Amino acid sequence: MRSSAGQQPLKVAVAGLGTVGGGVVKLLQANAEALALRTGRGIAITAVSDRFRRDRGFSVDGYAWYDDAVAMTQQADADVVVELIGGAEGAARQVCEAAIARGRHVVTANKALIAHHGTALAAAAEGAGVVLAYEAAVAGAIPIIKALREGLVGNRRTRVFGILNGTCNYILTQMRESGREFETVLAEAQALGYAEADPGFDVDGIDAAHKLAILATVAFGCTLEFGALHIEGIRHVSPVDIAFAEELGYRIKLLGIASLTDGGVERRVHPCMLRRGAPVAHVEGVFNAVVAEGDFADRIVQEGRGAGERPTASAVVADIADIACGRHAPTFGIPVERLQALPALPMSRHRGCYYVRLMLLDQPGVLADVTAILRDDAVSMEAVLQRARAPGEAVPVVMTTHEAEEASMVQALRRIGELPSSVEPPRMIRIEPF
Repeated sequence: MRSSAGQQPLKVAVAGLGTVGGGVVKLLQANAEALALRTGRGIAITAVSDRFRRDRGFSVDGYAWYDDAVAMTQQADADVVVELIGGAEGAARQVCEAAIARGRHVVTANKALIAHHGTALAAAAEGAGVVLAYEAAVAGAIPIIKALREGLVGNRRTRVFGILNGTCNYILTQMRESGREFETVLAEAQALGYAEADPGFDVDGIDAAHKLAILATVAFGCTLEFGALHIEGIRHVSPVDIAFAEELGYRIKLLGIASLTDGGVERRVHPCMLRRGAPVAHVEGVFNAVVAEGDFADRIVQEGRGAGERPTASAVVADIADIACGRHAPTFGIPVERLQALPALPMSRHRGCYYVRLMLLDQPGVLADVTAILRDDAVSMEAVLQRARAPGEAVPVVMTTHEAEEASMVQALRRIGELPSSVEPPRMIRIEPF
C-alpha cells in the first residue's frame, strides 16, 4: 500500500522482541496512522526475530518470523533493521554489521555496542550511505542526541552532564527517603524490576559510562574512547553520607560528566554532591536528566524516563521516523574521519572540592594529625562536622574542602587511613558546583 505522498512504506525488520522490541512493535501498530501523517509515508513491519516463539501480548501475524536475527537481516525484505538484542558482541554486533553490509539502515538502543564499536560501525555506515541511529541508547525518551547533534549545532559545546542511570537514581532516592542501607534498597529495586539479578552493570557505573562516552563524542567531536573514562559506582555510598549531605545542603547523585577544556576532554562517572538547587538535584526515582552547555545557547536541561518499554520504544521509533522522512546527519554529528583524538585528562589532574568522611577514635591529637596530613598534601579544609561520643570510641568526622587536586586528595586520604586512630577506610565524594 502506498502512502498519501505516493511513496512505498518504509519496511522495518525488528531483531529482538524483549521489553523494548515488544514496545516498538506495539507503538508502530498503535500509532501507524499518526506516523504516516507526520512522516509522509507509511512505516510497515515486515519481519521480526527472536529466539523464542510465545505469546507476548501483541500480534505478529503477517510478519516474516526468523529464529536467527542475522539470517533475518540478510534475507528479509527490509529498508531498516532495528537491533534490540543487547550486548556489545555476538548477535547484536553481527546484525548491525550484516545490515550495513547489505545497504540497510540500522536503528539500535544498544549503548554498549555503540560505546565499544560505534566508530567502526559509523565508518561502515557512512561508507555504505546508510544511517546508524541510536537515540534510544542514551537516556531513554530524552532526545539528547538530537539536541546535541542538531539543536545545538551552532554552538561550541563545553560540557554535558547528568543522571544517566535510573536504577542508581532510584536507589539513592530511596536511601535518602527511608534511611535504609544500599543492599536493602538494591534488593527492593530488583524485586520491582528496576535492577537486574546481576546489578553490577548499573550500580558500578558501567551503564552510565557507556552513555557518557557516546555523549562526549557527539558533544565535542572527539574520538570514542570508552577506556578513557574514570568510573565509580554507588556501592560505597552509605545512609550516613546521605544524612550528612542533607545537613550540609547537598543531594548525592551518580553523575556522568564530560567537559571540554584547553588541556583535553575530561570524562568521569561517579557519585557527586550537588547543592539542592542544582539543575538535576531534584530529579528523583528512575528518572534521568541531561544538561548540555554551549557558548551561545548557554544551558539546556532535559528530563524524562531513561529506560523501560515505552520511553525507549518512543526513542527508537523517533529514529525510524527520521529515516522515513529522509532526515539524517553523520552518526556523531561530523564524519568519523573528522573526529579529533583529543587528549584524555586523567582523573588525577581533576580539581574540585570534596566531602570526606572519616571514622576516628576520639583521642587527644587525632584531629591535629589529620589536619597536618591535609596541610602537607596541599588540601585546605572548609568546614568540619563531628559527632560527640564517649572518649576512646570511634566517631565520624566529616569535612568539606576547598578546591584541591585529585592526586593530592587521594594521597592525603591514603595517609589518613594508615593512622592508628583510623578505624575505617576514609570515604570521599566529589562536590560539583553545577
